[in-house]
Amino acid sequence: MNAKPCLFPLLLLSLMISASAQDHLIFEGKDGPGKGKQVVLIAGDEEYRSEEAMPMLAKILSQRHGFTCTVLFSADAEGTIQPAAGGSLSNSAALDKADLILMSIRFRHWSDEAMARFDNAYKRGVPMVALRTSTHGFNMKDGAFKKYSFNAKDEWAGGFGKQVLGETWVAHHGAHKKEGCRGIVEVLNKDHPLLRSVENIFVESDVYTANPPADALVLMRGQVTETLDPASKPVEGKKNDPMQPIVWLRERVNEAGKTNRICTTTMGAATDLINEGLRRLVVNSVYWGLALEIPMKADVSYVDPYAPSFFGFKTERKNFKVIDQDLGKALPARTGDDGDVRPNAVAPKPK
Repeated sequence: MNAKPCLFPLLLLSLMISASAQDHLIFEGKDGPGKGKQVVLIAGDEEYRSEEAMPMLAKILSQRHGFTCTVLFSADAEGTIQPAAGGSLSNSAALDKADLILMSIRFRHWSDEAMARFDNAYKRGVPMVALRTSTHGFNMKDGAFKKYSFNAKDEWAGGFGKQVLGETWVAHHGAHKKEGCRGIVEVLNKDHPLLRSVENIFVESDVYTANPPADALVLMRGQVTETLDPASKPVEGKKNDPMQPIVWLRERVNEAGKTNRICTTTMGAATDLINEGLRRLVVNSVYWGLALEIPMKADVSYVDPYAPSFFGFKTERKNFKVIDQDLGKALPARTGDDGDVRPNAVAPKPK
């Protein structure tokens, strides 16, 4: 009599694969100009809901443009997203093969192993697209990578943000959660290909104070508006004189002699990315970083429905799993929340 095959090893392998897949997402690139390129997206902040924004961008980049995208999170062993876990970075090994890094991080303090992988990618000359709080993406109290910290001193004053991206944390220039930001193209650079079909940018996150270095090419400035309504008027007075840079580019030679192409924007809350112009700017930045021809009008339509949460501390979705944002899964609208959390895509009432 033939013995029945033992199913236990197969079951164990299946469970192991499931467990390893829950703390990050991989979207294989379809046909498109990005075919064969690996984009690693990092979601890691406590306030601006990058855990909702990064999967949405990854779906667009993979399904509309052909890039293979891996999304990394701050998550626990069960695959539950933990935005405030600043020491967590899932599947950091993906950084070893990154052709470009798209990040939205804030005050992270990853392990030396994860930091070494990030540092190696930087020194390989990997292009980087950095959103919102990535200017102050690291807060290292000590260790081998302390110089990355937003408040670092000495030879890397201002840390990774200031030295590489072009700015660290300075201040809110607009009133947080009260005054919005309208994107105004820098006239001298209006024909830059990265700005192709980038129009009508208005976001709810306020303008940051920013003073990028002389080698930065400023593409857009932020006009502070009276309210979070896209139709609101510019505030009067000094806040718009001068207007702060909100998008800039650098081509920086790093310590290993490699050149990193860098696009930094101080916009990028999950609700900001409802704006089609901002989504197109981010997608165009990926093309620019990889030295690919930028489309005349990149397709930035959503792949799955997107209903992001308004920004704020401790406003993350509860028991929110990484796998909940896999391909084919919508980001559901939130209703009935209190405090800073509100129904999605609806501006809060002026105070």
